[in-house]
Amino acid sequence: MKKLVIKNIGQILSGKLEDPIFEGNCIIAIDGRITEWGAEKDLDCKEATTLVDAHGVTVMPGLIDSHIHPVIGDYTPRQQQLHWIDSTLHGGVTTLISAGEVHMPGRPKDVVGLKAMAIAAQRWYENFRPSGVKVHAGAPVIEHGMVEQDFKDLAEAGVTLLGEVGLGTVKDGKTAQQMVGWARKYGIQSTIHTGGPSIPGSGLIDADMVMETGTDVIGHINGGHSALPDDQIICLCESCSSAFEIVHNGNERSAVLTINTARELGKLDQVILGTDGPAGSGVQPLGIMRMVAMLSAFGNVPAAEAFCFGHGNTSRQRNLDTGLIEAGYAADFVLLDKAQHAPGKTMLESVQLGNLPGVGMTIIDGEVTSGRSRNTPPAERLPEHIQ
Repeated sequence: MKKLVIKNIGQILSGKLEDPIFEGNCIIAIDGRITEWGAEKDLDCKEATTLVDAHGVTVMPGLIDSHIHPVIGDYTPRQQQLHWIDSTLHGGVTTLISAGEVHMPGRPKDVVGLKAMAIAAQRWYENFRPSGVKVHAGAPVIEHGMVEQDFKDLAEAGVTLLGEVGLGTVKDGKTAQQMVGWARKYGIQSTIHTGGPSIPGSGLIDADMVMETGTDVIGHINGGHSALPDDQIICLCESCSSAFEIVHNGNERSAVLTINTARELGKLDQVILGTDGPAGSGVQPLGIMRMVAMLSAFGNVPAAEAFCFGHGNTSRQRNLDTGLIEAGYAADFVLLDKAQHAPGKTMLESVQLGNLPGVGMTIIDGEVTSGRSRNTPPAERLPEHIQ
């Protein structure tokens, strides 16, 4: 039995929008799963195989990037960059979700080839976790010629995601809706490209097509890169029950419009975050953290709630077993504190002023995966991995 004990926690962020801060100074996980949390004096902290002294810093669930475009391993030919996933871990992200392996050189577009690549991508990230990071990959881009049996085959092989609808040859709402329906029938979650074209071969996806297609996630609702007009974004927020995915590589003004509209409609629980990288804008190791700070500062959202956009909301919208402080969930954590010399009296106040916090440690499945971040500003206090 492997037992993780994190003690002397300053505050626990739950990931739950309805109750974002839990009381307690200790968390326990057994065999990589959260078992209990609360006051250390009330918990059984004996016989820990991994002991972490938080030294008063904040503990929260690991961040989730809902929109990436991986290729293979910890390498992306889009930017000729190695170890981008390890860098992302140093931004507090412990789980990545593919929106399609579209940057694979020579990506097959025939039905046999695209199915083979999707299954292979799902397998290689299942078998290899760069720096411990969980990568949910194998997200085929739908193409003309696919039939219901293809989606059944993909699901039976372990594929659970579709790549962005609109990046392939299927660009009309009627065909896309039929294929999304087949995918949903077999438990495959779908995302649609939203806004202007991002790469050669993609095209404009407007609000009408988004609503007609009916995907589970409105991918980069703030554009990837070019956003839709304001009235269309507002219409999507008003009309859709899908997740509103805001990305780092989109339009910042449209991101704030989305968060303000969602707040006014009482739909902040539908907001999730991604980076939409690697892409032409590069790789953003701190992209999710930066989005949390920006949306908190400009969207008038308390920082404890804004952090939920980056883990708990995504967990619920994506049906994951990580991203929440919940019994039975994966023991994936980020330990963070206010950055040195940053404005604000506390970490949360500093983030709401638009500042990045300092990451001091990440933990995945109850195992310490990184120490002091090489990418965030240095934190005022650091946790200590005692044993």
